[in-house]
Amino acid sequence: LYKEIFAAMKPGATLGLSHGFLLGYLESIGEDFPEDMDVIAVCPKGMGPSVRRLYEQGKEVNGAGINASFAVHQDKSGKATELALGWGVALGSPFMFETSLSSEYRSDIYGERGILLGAVHGIVESLYRRYQRQGMSPEEAFIQSSESITGNIVKIISTKGIKAVYDGLEGDDKEIFEQAYSASYLPSKEILQEIYDEVSSGNEIRTVIMHGKRISKFPVGKIDGTDTWQVGEKVRAERDEDNIPLNPFTAGVYVATMMAQIDVLLEAGHPYSEVINESVIEAVDSLCPYMHYRGVAFMVDNCSFTAKTGSRKWAPRFDYILDQLAYTAVDNGKPVNADLISDFENHEVHGAVTECCKLRPTVDISVDSASSTKEIVIE
Repeated sequence: LYKEIFAAMKPGATLGLSHGFLLGYLESIGEDFPEDMDVIAVCPKGMGPSVRRLYEQGKEVNGAGINASFAVHQDKSGKATELALGWGVALGSPFMFETSLSSEYRSDIYGERGILLGAVHGIVESLYRRYQRQGMSPEEAFIQSSESITGNIVKIISTKGIKAVYDGLEGDDKEIFEQAYSASYLPSKEILQEIYDEVSSGNEIRTVIMHGKRISKFPVGKIDGTDTWQVGEKVRAERDEDNIPLNPFTAGVYVATMMAQIDVLLEAGHPYSEVINESVIEAVDSLCPYMHYRGVAFMVDNCSFTAKTGSRKWAPRFDYILDQLAYTAVDNGKPVNADLISDFENHEVHGAVTECCKLRPTVDISVDSASSTKEIVIE
């Protein structure tokens, strides 16, 4: 289809993208955009429904909207930057971060397979089973895993930063966090580095395209049919929003995976603004509120086809590696890696996250209010 669009565009026209996927595909087959046009991207840091919801909330609250990155890939007219910025304003983005189209698609496709979607799904599934093995009821296991993330941990990160989760713990809770963080960081980073390499090589894009060709035979299925999410539905019905606990072990696993994702992107040369948006802000301000409202499927399935495909592919990998390597290390008494904890405490990203927290939307996204957008629920 893209060839037909290219052929229909007049010289000097502007091609506007909301994602860099097409560039990734073109690179993988040795092609590029026609040279006689502007190519720009404005990429909101959230799924489509959340962009619309915050835009509508912005009618009532100044500054309510979702931040976006923008890129100018080709500037034939000399006005491509102005066009991109104007488009971002029209979308309701209160702040915009400059990147390149190549950097955008690598970080975006990678991020949604990691802590934004796939990793958090795998973390919850693995912790839900672990906590039951330790004697918790199914309901308590869900509260201490999923609810602790979506109802407490991400809210602290959203307003105060990542390190605030750790700084708010004391005594035994801080030691439990350190055990979980120390054991989870490297196993998570192993998978995250593999994801980044798969995206950068074009393999992950080819996977999405091949999945699209199979979709008529193998439709996208539900991912919330396990006991985890069935119990979660009962827990949400009885939720006391003001008394959701912060489980220090859950926090250690989640924060370790988030930090590992950040480090992979930084080591690949991505700018801090993009790293934080694709690893932190989108997770805590756009995506986790959807999981908190109606479970993992409501979060994942309201994202793009690319994201749905990747999340389903990689979530089991995080589930498996954490269960096999991280939790067994804790259970076998492996000492805390003091260097990892020190690196976390002194990481330069914390200052950048604190600054980005100041740029968050002026309101929390309201996922249950009236809206013109219609979220997807796969039956």
